[in-house]
Amino acid sequence: MTRIYAIIAVVVAAVGLGAIWFVSRPLGGGDRFAQCRSSQVAGGTAQIGGPFTLINSKGETVTDKDVITGPSLLYFGYTFCPDVCPLDNARNAEAIDILESRGQMVTPIFISIDPERDTPEVVGDFAHNLHERMIGLTGSAEQVKAASQAYKTYYKRQPGQDDDYYLVDHSTFSYLVLPFDGFVEFFRRDASPEAMADSIGCFLDKM
Repeated sequence: MTRIYAIIAVVVAAVGLGAIWFVSRPLGGGDRFAQCRSSQVAGGTAQIGGPFTLINSKGETVTDKDVITGPSLLYFGYTFCPDVCPLDNARNAEAIDILESRGQMVTPIFISIDPERDTPEVVGDFAHNLHERMIGLTGSAEQVKAASQAYKTYYKRQPGQDDDYYLVDHSTFSYLVLPFDGFVEFFRRDASPEAMADSIGCFLDKM
């Protein structure tokens, strides 16, 4: 009986993987972004991205449809981050400026994973100081968690620290999202502004 159950489990898993492949495969039998991609995960093999509801710097509740109205570069971090977040977002801002100099517009978006300290005003100031067009978003703990889960990001407050001064461990990917295609690519910390601009430009040329 144990062997039968094992066989059944394998079959069920295979069917499940087949279903995931079917629903996430590029429509029309092709992927027009194929030559632009550097990551396999962005080619439709994983469900990354999706709807979210957050709060902007004006205190207004907004959804992904309100925010992602054009090509966008998303980053999840927090304003009290001592080094990684400012550096990564400054790099993203530089890539955005390179693209703009080439006639391609992309909106940088910063989503806080520290809603306890990152009020709408705080996150708005942080975003504006990095780039005049950067959108800063925060929200309730539940809203932030839902947005993070949609993009498969990780964050966790370090334990045993002061309630006002603490660090948050988090993933550091930047996500390229297009309004009609959703998530199409991610960038690691080691990507240079020039390399990001070249890659993003390839996607925009094929929109």
